[in-house]
Amino acid sequence: MGRVPRPRTPRRLPRPRTLRARLTVGLVVLLAVSCAAVGVAAVVELNGFLTQRLDEQLAQVGTRFPESLEHDRHLPDDLPQSRKDSTGGTPIGDEQGDTRRMATGTFGARLLNGTVTHKGLIRGGDPSADLAVDLTARDAARLAAIPADGRPHTVELSALDDYRVVATPGRDGDVLIVGLPLEPVQDTVHRLELVAGIVFGLALVVTGVAGAFWVRWSLRPLSRVAATATRVGELPLASGEVALPARAPHTDPHSEVGRMAVAFNRMLGHVEDALTKRHASEERLRRFAADASHELRTPVASVRGHAELALLHPSPVPPEVTRALHRIKAESARMGEMVDDLLLLARLDAGRPLERRPVDLTRLVLDTVTDARAAGPDHRWTLDLPEEPVTVTGDAHRLHQALANLLTNARLHTPVGTKVTVTLETETETETETETETETKTVRLSVHDDGPGVPDDIRPHVFERFTRAEHRRRPDASGGGAGLGLSIVAAVVEAHDGTVSLESAPGSTTFTVRLPRIPE
Repeated sequence: MGRVPRPRTPRRLPRPRTLRARLTVGLVVLLAVSCAAVGVAAVVELNGFLTQRLDEQLAQVGTRFPESLEHDRHLPDDLPQSRKDSTGGTPIGDEQGDTRRMATGTFGARLLNGTVTHKGLIRGGDPSADLAVDLTARDAARLAAIPADGRPHTVELSALDDYRVVATPGRDGDVLIVGLPLEPVQDTVHRLELVAGIVFGLALVVTGVAGAFWVRWSLRPLSRVAATATRVGELPLASGEVALPARAPHTDPHSEVGRMAVAFNRMLGHVEDALTKRHASEERLRRFAADASHELRTPVASVRGHAELALLHPSPVPPEVTRALHRIKAESARMGEMVDDLLLLARLDAGRPLERRPVDLTRLVLDTVTDARAAGPDHRWTLDLPEEPVTVTGDAHRLHQALANLLTNARLHTPVGTKVTVTLETETETETETETETETKTVRLSVHDDGPGVPDDIRPHVFERFTRAEHRRRPDASGGGAGLGLSIVAAVVEAHDGTVSLESAPGSTTFTVRLPRIPE
């Protein structure tokens, strides 16, 4: 079977998208409609006026021409006496008795019982010119169909084109028809149409060009507001101190665009005030966290030291007291780690520079995975490392801490027997700027596990501080951190100009860290 061709969908005209284009197109369309209305009205009025003048000429001509055809170039008896000489024969001034000296193109015909008996056409001012005209049967039928009411009618003759004719009853029961050509009227109307089309076309072109410049000039304040809004939209407003660009200029506050610019500037002022207050609040909270962490380090260490000292006392101690001292020691150690993490986050938020030295990331991954394997022997730990060592610039201690937090997270939040794979590889990214391609090499470090995955409600906030899962995925897990491990990972990676991301699904969870590599 042959393929049935699909019906072609008609192409739609492209719609103007910008306000400037819509205003310009609307202006040109309105002018085009106005010009079309004026042109049509002028053509119709001129055609009616010229046709009326032609009808008046027909009334002046009367039936002299068809009557002269009937009486074989002699005057009819009902002509005025002033047109005849004293003998009653030839008209004054017409030596040969020619009464058909009329306008060129005048047509005359005599019909008797619906049949054309006489017909003639004036072709020039020469009285001896041939008056014969050939009419087809269709032309004769059209002439016979003209009502003899003495009113002008328009008829199309194949041999003579369009004519304006008047049919009048004769004295012998015949019908006398006289007509004048419509060609001069039509030529004048067509000339007006041509001139109007050219003039209106030029007017539309000029109006379109001038209107585009005028609309562009009128919308300059709106373009400035849009440019200011674009610059504001490109600013990172999520955190930190934000400096908003200069306000949008406005010239006339009484115009619509001016009022919008004033309202937009007022809104920018409110946004800037809110961002300033938020930044000040963040700074106060950051200073409080840093100061509190710094001040708590000594008391926590002191509590832990007293607990260890009490446990070392040689005197017999009741079992309940010994258990309480062990709990005090464990909780003080946990609190000390939390205080250290908070202090680290506060320092990273404050933008304190980290150590910048070449770090052998391959060796760091090997050491960290070895520590994780010792801490979690019930998990299956695998490595996927390149043959050549991978080197980055950064703080080796902080990078070790970030990777250790990722491995600890995988160990604590997955059941026994879970396979954890650490992969280290290099990637090459090509960036095109101003027709120039630049290759950038990055290091990709991923930690993948085949555990149950991260819950959907926690996934968007996994790198935020104090984010913890309500239910552990290990039945034997107890205690746990304060939810600062992954936030430290994000802060350390960001301090090294890198990125960290999460992809999680049941049976597959991957944390990916990308860091810039040292050029070879």
